Amino acid sequence: MPNKLLVAAAAAVALLSTALATAHAEPVKNIVLVHGAFADGSGWRRVVDILAKDGYSVSVVQEPLTSLADDVAATKRVLDLQQGPAVLVGHSYGGVVITEAGNAPNVAGLVYIAAFIPDQGESAVSLLSTASPANNDMRATRDDFLYIDPAAFPADFAADPPATDANFMAHSQAMLAKAAGGAPVTTAAWHQKKSWALVATRDHNLNPDLERSMAKRAGSETIEVPASHAVYLSRPDEVAHLIERAAKSSAQ
Repeated sequence: MPNKLLVAAAAAVALLSTALATAHAEPVKNIVLVHGAFADGSGWRRVVDILAKDGYSVSVVQEPLTSLADDVAATKRVLDLQQGPAVLVGHSYGGVVITEAGNAPNVAGLVYIAAFIPDQGESAVSLLSTASPANNDMRATRDDFLYIDPAAFPADFAADPPATDANFMAHSQAMLAKAAGGAPVTTAAWHQKKSWALVATRDHNLNPDLERSMAKRAGSETIEVPASHAVYLSRPDEVAHLIERAAKSSAQ
């Protein structure tokens, strides 16, 4: 009888272990997308459509770009609405935002799309100074908000989406407060959480070599796509595929 009890107990433990392993292997199903400077959340639409079709619950943060603290708060506000863990995705300056906001406990992984990947004490502006500029078309308003010269915007930011889209984006830019661009990260989430990165090799807004070096330093699983800074518009399939890879690898 004792032997039978031991066998039954062992079988129960084995079944429990299998159930726990299966639960642990379930992929993350929540995706939170954060746009960068000079754009807004609507640019994620094609990526959202792909992710939603594949069964993911997707939220897009519309951060105000008024300060890094405001943008992180806007991102955490959306993270708080998620039911379960989430993969946090940032484009361009959005990479700075997710590096800080990614410390939230329900963030399972970080995905950087042609983005800044700062370390503690670094900002978008300080990182730009470490590499050759991708262009010289940045301008500032009288009250210190940054924008790209509209005439240069298509070539610099969105060289491969349709020209009509690029021209519309040039004249509907979401300007970034200079103070936000210069605000340092206090705690870089990628030190504790796995990250993925997409390098846009034809990027004329953020130097691709800088994208590579930041991704290497962060230990990000990296892919390269021959696309402009607006890679999420021109190559949504590759962007969505990387996000899904991160979600599957960040199983909870």
